[in-house]
Amino acid sequence: MSAIYKAWVVVFALILGGIRATEAQTPSPSPAQTPCSFRSNTSCADCLQNVTCLWCNPTQQCIDYPVRNILPPSSVCPLNDARWGVCWVNFQILIITMSVLAGIIIIAIFVCCFCCCKCEKTGNKREDAKVERQNRARKARQKARRTEMQLRHDEIRQKYGLAKDNPYSRMDDH
Repeated sequence: MSAIYKAWVVVFALILGGIRATEAQTPSPSPAQTPCSFRSNTSCADCLQNVTCLWCNPTQQCIDYPVRNILPPSSVCPLNDARWGVCWVNFQILIITMSVLAGIIIIAIFVCCFCCCKCEKTGNKREDAKVERQNRARKARQKARRTEMQLRHDEIRQKYGLAKDNPYSRMDDH
């Protein structure tokens, strides 16, 4: 899990650094922006100098971006023909590209989390197998020592005539 936490810390630091960098920039006072409607029938580049403007290609109109909606409605301008930010990318392609990139990033995050969890489980299995091997080796050594001790005891019994060849030999003597 520590790898996941490290990844999240890095992502958080990058995001926080980006927020601080944008906060540190002080906007320079710009000259009074001309309304978007005054830039109609000019060019896309002239219209999009103002970030609040949206260029509609077939009508050659520069209109205020409808901020109440996330996407401009098709009654204002079809997404295929709308330009915002740059003239060479239409709004529909921009939305599709951003959606695909967001999906790839989300899938990458899930894959990373899955791999980290799987690696951690594999590590635990390896550790469990190692502990099991150590336990088996310890039991084998203990059994070998017990057998050796039993042999020594048997030798001592043999030496002093206390051998247990027949467990019923005491009963026969009586």
